[in-house]
Amino acid sequence: MKENKYDDPVFFEKYSHMARSEQGLAGAGEWDTLKRMLPALKGRRVLDLGCGYGWHCIYAAQHGAAEVTGIDLSEKMLRVAREKTRLPQVTYRHMAIEDAAFPAGSFDVVLSSLAFHYLSDFGALLNKVHSWLAPGGDFVFTVEHPVFTAYGTQDWYYDGEGKILHFPVDRYFEEGARQAVFLGEPVTKYHRTLTTYLGGLLEAGFCITGVAEPQPPERMLDIPGMRDELRRPMMLIVSAKKHG
Repeated sequence: MKENKYDDPVFFEKYSHMARSEQGLAGAGEWDTLKRMLPALKGRRVLDLGCGYGWHCIYAAQHGAAEVTGIDLSEKMLRVAREKTRLPQVTYRHMAIEDAAFPAGSFDVVLSSLAFHYLSDFGALLNKVHSWLAPGGDFVFTVEHPVFTAYGTQDWYYDGEGKILHFPVDRYFEEGARQAVFLGEPVTKYHRTLTTYLGGLLEAGFCITGVAEPQPPERMLDIPGMRDELRRPMMLIVSAKKHG
């Protein structure tokens, strides 16, 4: 996340025209699945790690959260989030996820959407989140699926006519940095295995309550290229709870 690609003017301009940027949660293919996995929010203190435009913060506040804190490294993203948010219980803070520090038991719910694959040290993050949560607190996050991050390029293999053949998966057990291309721009992401994601939660003291590989909803399948998203998992959603 410290790479801060989202403050690059060219990258940010391209990102701002994505469906999830213009339409909010309705434009995110994983939202229908993620929404079903979210815990009760009413009266709870919520932290959103890598909050971006603030869509999840706004949702939490609209569904009764008592306090919502969103953090992000990108000033450009936070500027948009503040412009969109008209809810007094939401606060945005400019910081990297890796640098975040809160007193133990500060939150009842910690959320994160598509941010952790930018972080090099997932284990350290899990220990901090576990500390920040009150007993019985909930942790829900989405990341790019290990099948999607393994090879690195995050593009299909094509035939000589430019038609999709298959999606490459290689170097799966070799965790670490990958040089990917997102929106036509070079981006550094970090690949880790499914074992690392799930096993790391257990080692940090969490109880896993849900795992999902979301598929695009029927209403989005007519969008160009969206049906191809049914050929391999692109995202992983995990929900967990801190033991009471």
